[in-house]
Amino acid sequence: MDVIKIFAPATVANVACGFDVLGFCLDTVGDEMVIRKTTNKGIFITKIENFDLPLETELNVAGVSALAMYEALKPDCGFEIEIYKNIKPGSGIGSSAASAAGSVFAINKLLGNPLNTTQLTEFAIKGEALANGCDVADNVAAALFGGFTLVKSLNPLEILQIPTPDNLFATIIHPQIEIKTSESRAVLPDHIKLKDAITQWANVGSLIHSLHTSDYSLMQKSLHDVIVEPHRSALIPYYDEIKTNALDAGALGTCISGSGPSVFSLSKGLETANLVRQAINNVYSKKGIDFDLHVSKINSQGIKIL
Repeated sequence: MDVIKIFAPATVANVACGFDVLGFCLDTVGDEMVIRKTTNKGIFITKIENFDLPLETELNVAGVSALAMYEALKPDCGFEIEIYKNIKPGSGIGSSAASAAGSVFAINKLLGNPLNTTQLTEFAIKGEALANGCDVADNVAAALFGGFTLVKSLNPLEILQIPTPDNLFATIIHPQIEIKTSESRAVLPDHIKLKDAITQWANVGSLIHSLHTSDYSLMQKSLHDVIVEPHRSALIPYYDEIKTNALDAGALGTCISGSGPSVFSLSKGLETANLVRQAINNVYSKKGIDFDLHVSKINSQGIKIL
């Protein structure tokens, strides 16, 4: 195989209480990428459609992650990368992660799968660092492993796959504004109260248990963020109205996706997820801000070959 076309999915990171460690993968939103072998050695980004992003390998997250992997494996060929970008940069649903994870996934396939998924995640993190200014794995892990993932450790890297209840759906609103991850990190406090930390730990543990047991009632009681949301929600226009209307429509929980501005809601069943979608639409359609709304089953596969 000399060429491969893939779907690199959008992802939700943090998942309310799991700041920088929890993530899940979406099924209906994502980029497409075409990667082909070339006789010219090196990594070359030859096309990017829909958004004005750098073609220079060292300045593009897909190029940085691919180049790190390329230099480690030293294959006797090169690779050209085309990116058909459908996830807006700065959207909070893993735009950079899709590119960073997609390039290493595809190159690994073209080379006959010499690396496992954890090793691919290590290289994808290097691309994410270009966008985020620090090493984070919650989005790229979800994209590569699929479903729900927990970043147990960055050094050494350890990713845990968490079961996904069969009837769990996500509703995502993406207001058409940009919030850079660096800016959203800057609003976070350096210190937190011990009582808040204890509450957050309890929520993370109970959320993981609810996913293992498909306990939607426990999930509803666990999808709360007492540390990050109070600070970042001020960056998202009409956040409180989005959340109130989503919960009133039956959402199990609503919180900020990644660093924002996207906001996710989890629901039991597609019917409820669509009711949540309508409730959010009723709020935002009157606010004068362009937005996208998506309903998606949790993608248990991750990146897909097209």
